[in-house]
Amino acid sequence: MLLTTAGNLRADDATNTQYQLELLQAQNAKLDALVRQQQAVIESLNQRVGNIEAQAVPAGLPGAVPGEPAGGLATNPSGNFSPGKVNLSGEGSLAFFHSDTAGAYPNSEFRVDEARLFVEAPVWGEVYFFSELVLAARDNAGLGLTLGELYLDFENVSQLWGRERMLNVRVGRMDIPFGEEYFRRDSIDNPLISHSLSDLWGIDEGIELYGGMGKFNYAVAVQNGGFSGTHDYDSDKSVAGRLSYDPTRWLHLSASGMRTGNLDAVDDLWSELWFGNNWIGAIGSGNATKFKANVVEGDVVIRLPHGYLRAFGGYLHYDDNDPVVNNQRDVYYYTVEPVYDLTRKLYAAARFSQVFAPEGFRILGNGTAFAPMTDAIWQLSLGLGYRFSPQLVLKAEYTFTRGQELDGSQRDQEDFFGAAAAFKF
Repeated sequence: MLLTTAGNLRADDATNTQYQLELLQAQNAKLDALVRQQQAVIESLNQRVGNIEAQAVPAGLPGAVPGEPAGGLATNPSGNFSPGKVNLSGEGSLAFFHSDTAGAYPNSEFRVDEARLFVEAPVWGEVYFFSELVLAARDNAGLGLTLGELYLDFENVSQLWGRERMLNVRVGRMDIPFGEEYFRRDSIDNPLISHSLSDLWGIDEGIELYGGMGKFNYAVAVQNGGFSGTHDYDSDKSVAGRLSYDPTRWLHLSASGMRTGNLDAVDDLWSELWFGNNWIGAIGSGNATKFKANVVEGDVVIRLPHGYLRAFGGYLHYDDNDPVVNNQRDVYYYTVEPVYDLTRKLYAAARFSQVFAPEGFRILGNGTAFAPMTDAIWQLSLGLGYRFSPQLVLKAEYTFTRGQELDGSQRDQEDFFGAAAAFKF
């Protein structure tokens, strides 16, 4: 009887064990199904977030179209967007400036130094509209609405032959793709308040091709060249281009070249290219009817653990058709700019720039509205900045300027102090 009872107990134990195993298998199957459902939901959410981020990132920011830093909405990988969606943003700077007696601000001014509005909108497919409305700018005479950039951006044209981001096309009024200082010229992007002595930049009507291939990026544009925004008074066009290379994460290199093309000294008046805090115009006896300039520049950026070192240098050749005087000029320039993060929010910045023009050239710098013929000048800027966030920066700067005009007069009364609150939204 004991044997019979023991046999029954072993049978009951085996049955119970089998039941528990079957119960565990059923529970594991339910958990596995639940995990697969959750994974499907997560993948769906990730795809939606990716699409939203792709629509929101402006071209030129990380993950967006290479080659140019501003303008246009990023491509939506799904190709779906709301045609009526318009993105409005802005940036500006409120400042206090003071300079020595020969500087531009001898009366210690409070000023709206910069105010810009940007309008971006998708048009069709991967075609986007971008415009910049300038309400105030240091380079303009007073406050007033002017047009900055305005163009259509045909993004990722190269996908037609299976190459992502190799070719993008802009048509309209755009930054001249020469050098790299114009990337950081707006107050919120500039670690200091002033600009370099050479300060090469400009906006002109035309067509631009830009894109990237591996570690290379490029931008090339054909534009009118002249200052007039209504007509081009010479059929010769401006051509500018830049090729950049990033061999490592910490090193960036680029080379730029530009020809302004022949410009009409009376109707065009100036080139759209800005140099020495002034537009390039005809110089000499006043008998010239056409003038032009050719420029080349090299840029290097070394990214450091707590800042960066940026440097560039170049050469400008000016010529015109004056029948009386040979007005050819050779101008050489360079800038070195280190920035160091003292803390996560506080940084120190410096910029040393110098221009040599043995035959004399109009270099305004921080001087008055009239740019004297200068043969040599240097400028040292020292500043501190505090980043409350990427949208708000407070900064202060003192700049020393020393130079010599072509007639031997000294430029030693143009030192500058500035404090500014730069913002964007």
